[in-house]
Amino acid sequence: MLNHAMPGEGGRHRFASLDPLIRPSSVAIIGASDDPVRIGGRPIAYMIDQKFKGSILPVNPKRQIVQGLPAFSSVAALPQVPDVAIVAVPGQFAAQALEDLGTLGCKSAIVFTAGYAEVDASGAEAQAELVSIARRHGMRMLGPNCLGLFNAAIGYYPIFSSSFENGWAKLSSVNGGRVGIASQSGAYGTHLFSIARDRRMGSPILITTGNEADVSLGDAIGWMATAPEVDVIMAYAEGIRGGANFLDALALARANRKPVVMMKVGHSELGGAAARSHTASVAGDDAVTNAILREAGVVRARSTEELLDIAYAATPRIYPVSNTLGVVTISGGAGVLISDAAEEFALPMPPMPVIAQAALRELIPFSSPRNPVDCTAQVFNDMSMVGAFARSLVRDGGYTSVLAFFTQVGASMSVAPALRRQLKAVRDDYPERLWILSVVAPPERIVEYEADGFLCFEDPTRATVAIAAMGRFGDAFAECVAPSPAIAAIALPSTPMNEVQAKRILAEAGISVVPEVACEDAAAAASAAERIGFPVVLKIVSSDILHKSEIGGVMLGVGDANAVREGFATLMARARAGAPEARLDGVLVARQVDGGVEIAMGILRDPVFGPIAMVGLGGIFIEVLKDVAFRRCPFDEAAARAMIRSLRGFPLLDGARGRSVADVAALAQALAALSRLAVAAGPRLLGIDINPMLVLPAGQGAWAADAVIELEGDDCAD
Repeated sequence: MLNHAMPGEGGRHRFASLDPLIRPSSVAIIGASDDPVRIGGRPIAYMIDQKFKGSILPVNPKRQIVQGLPAFSSVAALPQVPDVAIVAVPGQFAAQALEDLGTLGCKSAIVFTAGYAEVDASGAEAQAELVSIARRHGMRMLGPNCLGLFNAAIGYYPIFSSSFENGWAKLSSVNGGRVGIASQSGAYGTHLFSIARDRRMGSPILITTGNEADVSLGDAIGWMATAPEVDVIMAYAEGIRGGANFLDALALARANRKPVVMMKVGHSELGGAAARSHTASVAGDDAVTNAILREAGVVRARSTEELLDIAYAATPRIYPVSNTLGVVTISGGAGVLISDAAEEFALPMPPMPVIAQAALRELIPFSSPRNPVDCTAQVFNDMSMVGAFARSLVRDGGYTSVLAFFTQVGASMSVAPALRRQLKAVRDDYPERLWILSVVAPPERIVEYEADGFLCFEDPTRATVAIAAMGRFGDAFAECVAPSPAIAAIALPSTPMNEVQAKRILAEAGISVVPEVACEDAAAAASAAERIGFPVVLKIVSSDILHKSEIGGVMLGVGDANAVREGFATLMARARAGAPEARLDGVLVARQVDGGVEIAMGILRDPVFGPIAMVGLGGIFIEVLKDVAFRRCPFDEAAARAMIRSLRGFPLLDGARGRSVADVAALAQALAALSRLAVAAGPRLLGIDINPMLVLPAGQGAWAADAVIELEGDDCAD
């Protein structure tokens, strides 16, 4: 059995507490309107139309009847305690409505009312009051500033979007797949629903979270992770709140083999500002978010089109492990296009076996059977050739995914019926494979192909991107994720650390540091250099000077004792001139290590996800090339090696252009140790920078040559 990282019982209970919100048997509407197009009227009209399987309880002090239903003058007058209530009243009345509902015993509320934290500080205070009321009564609250949600399986539509005027949600796709949609943005959530509906995708559940004062995107994903109404989860996020809860939700979805495809926006500076003003979200560091999602098995979509494509491709619930793509095509050009996309998205397309290629050439001598397998238009003279070529792809090639390009021929009534029979016969014999057609056809033809078990895309490039995503899901579901080990806390100094103190902590954590001695006078420095061996490096030591090179505080290649004594005096003078307020602790004399690859390692504390480790090319290259990898702490050496190998500059460590192969094992050990240190240090740790980390040839180790540790409350000079 796979050992997946799972949420604790508290997380499970938190997700289950949304049941009254999403699967209620009764719903009250506070601010109910008799007008079916007003915000307080649409939910009632929708639920009446869709035959909600429960009680609808309008609350309106001015009407006895609302849209044909008995209305009640107040919350206290309700004949029963509703499972959920919609709050659709002006802001000045919302808190009292919530208080009345909590007093009655209602366990969930959907607050449509806007004008809270998304607006200004006073709005944030009013929102905090709503949260306080809800928590005091043990009530889960969706919103405020929320469009609502729907559960089409029970005809439940507590939402005021007009999108349903163009059609209702489908309970399932033709292939039975059901996509749940979780979105921080209400309008964009219904935008996704509308496209999914028009693409004939089943999308029975939509949850929009608005300001997320209580119920968050993570809560919505976590609920869907165990909901039998949902097979695939499609999410839209502007910023992540509650990192631990969010990761619990993703772990639960992964353990239950429910793929999560997400569009996370706000990665640009302008986009980040828009996100904060739109839903009071904090966009966070996009590179960190990308690493977190990848580690959690989430596929991140780059566009709305890609988001929908990947969710659609997931609806057959076939997620190949170690995915490979076999292509059969009537167009050599399409084969090249598909091959380019497969390479870009790291989707392997190994060639057909030589014997199989020879057999296919006997069937059609001028075919190109390597992979892509171009059977040419000749197959239309004998449609059995289509079946023979497609069957060989899976029987002989062993591909886990098959993409068949037949363009508009797939809709031709002179060809399509026979083509469909041939393809269906092969697909029926290999139902565990992922089968995709690239065809241009009217909806009625597409529905027929989908009923046969095929996914259909007009654009083969989009199809290839979606196929690659299915493999990423498959690998994530198959991966054995060990629980994080317990790590004992360590005590950190109460005052800012200089380089010597920082390196002492690194060494105690198991990270090798360059041999060095801190000296308070020139004579001691000269003596230390004699013991270490020339040449040496001299560096100013000060907890107030983080960037020593900017004030000339580093000297390389110091070759004898006299040069050391002179260098000591020079560095102290430069420090007094460049940072006159800094506390000076002397000069560090260190062995000069040559012949290594300079790597940068570090820790940053993400406000959502906690300590994050970074590794990349060091020295000046980290700022210029930004070739870095991130991962949430802690992790083991295998994960550290994977981070290192993901760098574009990894060939520099792997013996490129005649260089010595570097001691990657030692670097991975140090990186894993750093990740454990980041957890042990606790929340006072703001960051660690090790640059450079000198990685010597294999067997000679990796050595921290410079290090900074920043703690909360430090006040360091430049």
